[in-house]
Amino acid sequence: MALMETHYYSFSLGSNITLNVFVPTPGSSEEITQINHTQKYDYEAGLPVLYLLHGAYGDAFSWVRYSNIDRYAQERGMVVVMASAENSFYQDLKSGKKYKTFFTEELPVFIQSVFPVTKDREKTYIAGFSMGGYGAWYLGLSRPDLYAKAASMSGALDIAGLYESATIQENENNPFSWEDSFGDPKKLSGSKYDLFALYDQDVKGGCVPKLYQAVGTEDFLYQSNLHVKEVLEAKHADLIYKEDKGGHDWNFWDKYIQDILDWLLQ
Repeated sequence: MALMETHYYSFSLGSNITLNVFVPTPGSSEEITQINHTQKYDYEAGLPVLYLLHGAYGDAFSWVRYSNIDRYAQERGMVVVMASAENSFYQDLKSGKKYKTFFTEELPVFIQSVFPVTKDREKTYIAGFSMGGYGAWYLGLSRPDLYAKAASMSGALDIAGLYESATIQENENNPFSWEDSFGDPKKLSGSKYDLFALYDQDVKGGCVPKLYQAVGTEDFLYQSNLHVKEVLEAKHADLIYKEDKGGHDWNFWDKYIQDILDWLLQ
């Protein structure tokens, strides 16, 4: 596996940025044959690609530091792209930085131009945890033409319900600027930021990414995730839901990213 730390100027963000990109390569433990090469490392045809998002306080190095994503992606022959989004909820911020534009318009073009990845929607995926779980579904449902599948772990998926909860509003350590990300957060329900509204919009448009949702039973977002599951099941969504013992932590995310990678490649 080759880990490439890439620096370039982003017009969407108005600054120099850092990307971490894993590209699978034949390893020393593999028998390098033409058959093996064609199956796992067909760079000319383009490898499947996963845009992997971080949570609050995280950055492009979160998955590199705290998980074994490089080994998991290597085993499955998948390119993984990681970029920073601050605590933006992956939105075009009112203060200027356009993270949604960056992730859905600028970044894919750059990656497809520089790295051996597919341009095929059916092999292009997005996933994340916590804030990045919301981000993966938000970007996936906002641009269903780009991603075939979107996966969330411990996701802050019911964004309107979370804002309305006393836990969020009374938390002095809340890292988010709701107004910067969403404008008037009291109007989130039914808005362009609401995942339920985006899902309904995609159904009407006839193009909906497949969804994956995992959460730990000890996670503070567990009940919120159950509500999201129930709403989407009532809408007959193509949803894989999994829960397990665990909290809002890397033990859970490192475990379930492996299951997600297998689901993506089915």
